[in-house]
Amino acid sequence: MAHRLEALTPALTSCCKGPGYATPLDAMRNGPREKIVYLPCIVPPGFRENRHNYLATVDVDPQSPSYGKVIHRLYIPYASDELHHSGWNACSSCHGDASKARDKLILPCLDGDRIYIVDMGKDPREPRMHKIVETTDVQRVSGLGSPHTSHCLASGEILISCVGDADGNGGKSGFILLDGQDFSLKGNWEKPHSRVPDFGYDFWYQPRHDVMVSSEWGSPRAWKAGFKIEDIKSGHYGQKIHMWNWTDRTLRQSIDLGPEGMVPLEVRFLHDPDATEGFVGCALSSTVFRFYKKPDGSYKADKVIAIPPKSVQGWALPDMPGLITDILVSLDDRFLYFSNWLHGDIRQYDITDTRNPKLVGQVWLGGSICKDGNVKVTKDTERTSQPDPIFLKSGKRLEGGPQMIQLSLDGKRLYVTNSLYSSWDVQFYPEMARQGSVMLQIDVDNVKGGLTLNKNFLTDFGDEPNGPVLAHEIRYPGGDCTSDIWI
Repeated sequence: MAHRLEALTPALTSCCKGPGYATPLDAMRNGPREKIVYLPCIVPPGFRENRHNYLATVDVDPQSPSYGKVIHRLYIPYASDELHHSGWNACSSCHGDASKARDKLILPCLDGDRIYIVDMGKDPREPRMHKIVETTDVQRVSGLGSPHTSHCLASGEILISCVGDADGNGGKSGFILLDGQDFSLKGNWEKPHSRVPDFGYDFWYQPRHDVMVSSEWGSPRAWKAGFKIEDIKSGHYGQKIHMWNWTDRTLRQSIDLGPEGMVPLEVRFLHDPDATEGFVGCALSSTVFRFYKKPDGSYKADKVIAIPPKSVQGWALPDMPGLITDILVSLDDRFLYFSNWLHGDIRQYDITDTRNPKLVGQVWLGGSICKDGNVKVTKDTERTSQPDPIFLKSGKRLEGGPQMIQLSLDGKRLYVTNSLYSSWDVQFYPEMARQGSVMLQIDVDNVKGGLTLNKNFLTDFGDEPNGPVLAHEIRYPGGDCTSDIWI
């Protein structure tokens, strides 16, 4: 795909002055090195009575005296609101519009159903609250709840996916549309009275092919209470991806991934706006499916990566899945990265041939099967021994497993945090929930492939002034490979 991106770059880089970049390769080659990042920080359950969640600004400039430190905290007013993912009011999809500016961060609350609009333009190092879209308004206007992913649109509007309905049930999901000027609720994006999926989660759009893809998590009432295998058997979790008609805002096709595609979470088209294919990571099945457009205009999905479970003793189940919880694609569409939250590794695949991804990099960062832990691996088709624990530069043992990942624009650094969702953190990694999470940095070989932990970088959210917190998704001020879409 890189050769097609190459052809787009010269014609576009000099003609437009809107937010973001003309092409993915323009971002990769000409984007600045990240100096600060933003992360939502969640107070662990049981400690929220007098503490509030916040958006942290972290200094990641190696030349700065505050390298790796939290330099600002924007607290939100409602302690029950669990921040999770974020997006921008404008991105590269608006690059052709000089009147647009990337100056507001959109923060939907997975718990609480509010949407926070944060002003990042006045001082990017010290964000301030701009507006709060209240729970009652979100639920009244849309009938939906548990807002998750947000993406800006070329129209200047903001599209937000919702996992379930306003009462926390499955059986109905959809999308909220926000006005890009005053951030008022415009209603549901999907066509009125049209068919919608039982569950929502993530989405990505490709307007040149009049298509949007969305994925599924499960019933909010189920996952908010922690993971239970019975909920899988009862149908409270999803196993489908959905292809939407972008223009008509209707559900065109649902693709059932079957038992090998349980709980499809993060979903990505390739960055090339002409591409008709992408990938979705299926958490519980620990598989990656490639979805693609067929000659007849319909879409199909094939399993292209499978992480075998490990037979274990001393854990909740006899077989432990890898639990693929985040995936991303490099801006040149050459590498796919994903995290196995339970097994404890991050993997890098060469996807030059999208039908046959090749493993070219891997790094182990904690997880549930370290040799000094309580879990004994009795059968492992990939490793001959359990991985060693990781001790951070502070001397503290790394708890939890790698979860959210974000790649630098140039593809040379991968940032990673280890919190999934607070109730699941407590369930699977209680020591991490007690001590707080971390952000690490991985050095990436983006030529031949390869991943190595940068031992000189650490942001320890266990050292926060008001107590440990759980940091989640990572966002760059100028956009990144999971926020920006090209049209």
